[in-house]
Amino acid sequence: MARTYGERASKKVERAMHKRKEGSLRSGRSGKKVTSRKQAIAIGLSEARKEGGKVPGKRGSSGGRSSGRKKGSSGATSNSRGSKKTSSRKGSSASQASKSSGGGRGKKKEGLIARIIHTIV
Repeated sequence: MARTYGERASKKVERAMHKRKEGSLRSGRSGKKVTSRKQAIAIGLSEARKEGGKVPGKRGSSGGRSSGRKKGSSGATSNSRGSKKTSSRKGSSASQASKSSGGGRGKKKEGLIARIIHTIV
């Protein structure tokens, strides 16, 4: 059976773990000291990946959970709990409530805006 990780990845992870034990391993962007074993392994694998070592691809963000829609869902979005989804866009509060858009959707939009304002207040 073929190895999942190459020799370069093994050395990089080993070096990162030693640096973590010494207390000298720092995270890339913020420069904070790394104390987590998992984060040290991730740093080692990332460095090996940059150097072209044999390392499997990164999992999705948030520990492997997929972002976005589930596979096989149709275009119509349905919420199993029956709750309405409110807009998360900036400016969809009382300042937008005074603006009215034509197109025959005035009454529906007024009801939605009233619900949003009611939940805010």
